[in-house]
Amino acid sequence: QVQLVESGGGLVQAGGSLRLSCASSGRTFNMGWFRQAPGREREFVAAIKWGGSSTSYADSLKGRFTISRDNAKNTVYLQMNSLKPEDTAVYYCAAQGRVSSAPMFLASVYDYWGQGTQVTVSS
Repeated sequence: QVQLVESGGGLVQAGGSLRLSCASSGRTFNMGWFRQAPGREREFVAAIKWGGSSTSYADSLKGRFTISRDNAKNTVYLQMNSLKPEDTAVYYCAAQGRVSSAPMFLASVYDYWGQGTQVTVSS
């Protein structure tokens, strides 16, 4: 069983930046970030293929968020720039435990989830 542990969340002013990290206890394949704001459904943020060469983003976040990974450290990152109050949410890391060609924006294709880290952006 793979464990995912997120870190790096916190309180930041609008326009600021945060870098989230997600450390995995074992090998994983495609990985993603999702977020859930109060009263809203969980939504896709970004994902990265196991080799790191292919990434995808929610259209509304392109240009502000960047996903990357370091397979030697079993860690995936989410760099968030120009943060806005509407980015406030709990951010979750997710990982697939097998090779898959399924769309990475679907939460259902991920086998493992972290506990989440709170990101709060003040105006």
